[in-house]
Amino acid sequence: MAQRPSIPKGTRDFSPEEMAKRNYIFDTIRSVYRSFGFKEIETPAMENLSTLTGKYGDEGDKLLFRILNSGDFLKDFDRNELLDIDANEFSARACDRGLRYDLTVPFARYVVQHKNEITLPFRRFQIQPVWRADRPQKGRYREFFQCDADVIGSDSLLHEVELTQIIDTVFHRLGINVTIHLNNRKLLTAIGETLGVENIIDLTVAIDKLDKIGWDGVQKELRSKGISQEACDRLRPILDFKGTNEEKLERMKALFPDSEVGQKGIEELAYILDILKLSPLYSNLMIDLSLARGLDYYTGTIFEVKANDVAMGSITGGGRYDNLTGVFGVDGMSGVGISFGADRIFDVLNQLELYPKGTTTGTKLMFVNFGDKEIRYILPLLNLIRKEGIAAEIYPDAAKLKKQMNYANALDIPYVAFVGDEEINNKTITLKDMTTGEQNAYTLQQLISTIKK
Repeated sequence: MAQRPSIPKGTRDFSPEEMAKRNYIFDTIRSVYRSFGFKEIETPAMENLSTLTGKYGDEGDKLLFRILNSGDFLKDFDRNELLDIDANEFSARACDRGLRYDLTVPFARYVVQHKNEITLPFRRFQIQPVWRADRPQKGRYREFFQCDADVIGSDSLLHEVELTQIIDTVFHRLGINVTIHLNNRKLLTAIGETLGVENIIDLTVAIDKLDKIGWDGVQKELRSKGISQEACDRLRPILDFKGTNEEKLERMKALFPDSEVGQKGIEELAYILDILKLSPLYSNLMIDLSLARGLDYYTGTIFEVKANDVAMGSITGGGRYDNLTGVFGVDGMSGVGISFGADRIFDVLNQLELYPKGTTTGTKLMFVNFGDKEIRYILPLLNLIRKEGIAAEIYPDAAKLKKQMNYANALDIPYVAFVGDEEINNKTITLKDMTTGEQNAYTLQQLISTIKK
């Protein structure tokens, strides 16, 4: 007996109905991006490992999917050597490529590689899958789509303002009630300096896990990195600051009055909040001092979005990166971007049942098949109906009427058309509304108008 097929853990199949829902998400995000002047690009699913490694920190490098070199990738190894070699050394010698971990680093590579072809500031968006060798769990997958928008080649904080507006617009259109969390890595740097933490990355990587492992877990990780208990005790009340956004910034000003980097971070956040008041948001906007974003390359404002009405992790994130292209030999190109987590948004919309009516409808009109004579009459009509933008089909076999109607019901086809001798003689089409049960005879143009309404 053949083994039943399966798919790798952390991946999913999507049915036609699910694809219709996903395309609703993609189309919504894509239309908002375009309305803000962003243009679309694509990059390969795999990149050279030299492009990917060292850009996400040690934690990120561990989650890269590496691709074995084609051909005899063992030819350069001695048999005895293979018994003692560790996984990292083996990977370094046997793998030259890997699946992309995100869309930001490939974007930086793209900018450097095509710098003579693009105009700065360069506003691009990209909707493609990424892969991470993470432990699969609810809301976390090994293969998932990201929907990124980035601006590179400008230091202006107006980009942070517009990206916040993009986030707000997308979730308003999708009907998801969210809170947009903002922080600034400069503040986290200042906090680290105040606490005497030498390696800021140790601090941000640990804080980034607060939602997942709680304070006890964060404190344990910080202590394992050599950060003192005193520093941990001083850190917790900072992360727990309550009050309005303005009150939080005032408290931070008082916390490190002599920190140039800290005051700069406060200034940037205050400017963003002030400009956003000119066009009020639908969403709640909150300064969140516990927001860290664990990736190494962030240097300024950082974003994270959470749904208010369903238990789910971050569904959008991003931030400012001052010199990501520097690792590819082009210094001084500041960028900022966001990424919508389409798979998590898909799950949120499913749980809250927020898809508009008709999202999953494919065929809007089905002709019943009574035989060859009727087929010959219907096919030219179908062609005209499709030219009007109406998705239509004819049942392929002259089966029993009950079977054909069951098919229409199973696929939620809203209209069914009947053409027999009477309709052919009168040049009409009998149309049944499958929702109301109402049935009437129409000319072709009347039928088209009725369905379009």
